Amino acid sequence: MAKTSAPTTSPGLLARWREVLRTSNPPAGRLDPMSKWLVLTRASVLPMTLTAGAVAGLLAVNQPGFRPGLFFLALAGILLAHVANNLMNDLFDLEVGADTGSYPRALYAPHPVLSGMISRRGLLTAALAVNVADLAILVVLFGYRGWPVVALALGGFLLSAAYTAPPLRLKKRGLGEPDVLAVWGPLMVGGTYYAAVGHLPWHVLVASIPYGLLCTTVLMGKHIDKAEWDAPQGTRTLPVLLGDRRARRVTQGLMATFYVSLAVLVGIGALPWPTLLAYAALPALVKVWRAFDRPRPDQPPPRFPVWPLWFAAIAFLHTRRAGALLVAGLAVGAILGY
Repeated sequence: MAKTSAPTTSPGLLARWREVLRTSNPPAGRLDPMSKWLVLTRASVLPMTLTAGAVAGLLAVNQPGFRPGLFFLALAGILLAHVANNLMNDLFDLEVGADTGSYPRALYAPHPVLSGMISRRGLLTAALAVNVADLAILVVLFGYRGWPVVALALGGFLLSAAYTAPPLRLKKRGLGEPDVLAVWGPLMVGGTYYAAVGHLPWHVLVASIPYGLLCTTVLMGKHIDKAEWDAPQGTRTLPVLLGDRRARRVTQGLMATFYVSLAVLVGIGALPWPTLLAYAALPALVKVWRAFDRPRPDQPPPRFPVWPLWFAAIAFLHTRRAGALLVAGLAVGAILGY
């Protein structure tokens, strides 16, 4: 009697996918297609975009004109945009010579092309396919919401591509960090809100800034980690321009500004008071703050999965905790009718 193959949703397979999402690295053994896709697209960082979409949806859900179907379509659109951006960044950095076998991108996780997981042509094809799918979503949203949704989406796409793509290469000019603040703040949250509701009031744009600050701290941490490689290449990220110590202080300042901005925005009515629940992330901030008080250690702790990234991983832990609590507070506010 022939053996029945195990279903694709077996616990073993799900555990492999969780491992990729937790560490950005492939699990041991043969790489299944889904695990490979999760590694190629750096899916471990997609929760940052999912949180931005949740912020937009919870701000929009009680507003006149809110359409759940358009919201979820826009949410899928920003997730696909993040996937496409990750694929294009790897492609552009490889083409301009920034990514090499000794650069952190190939050390903390397999580089799609340098590791042999996919060819340049395959990576380009994947990026184009995701962008085409995202364009199809944009066409549908345009049919319902008109040109403003196209302008917001195009602004996000251009800034994301210009982060690594010639001729602008914003990351190389110390503009990558403001780029991320704009994209994960007003453009991503504002664009999703507009798609769901059909208008974009000022308070939503300013309410998007605290979460944009959290995402920027992760990039600051990543660029601090990579500064010793970036500086010799002439990649003048903000941490390269500031120097290690000042860059760590600026990152701490951005984290603190997240909490200050929440209080201000609640005070002026741009955010509902339950979003102050995010202050419950302060214990995590204390631990992260202490880590940023010291230079990166010479060696990683045991089983640390993304070395030589150190500050990026630590900042991500705080961003994940504070972002989740921000979403929880917005959910309470939505239930209470704020």
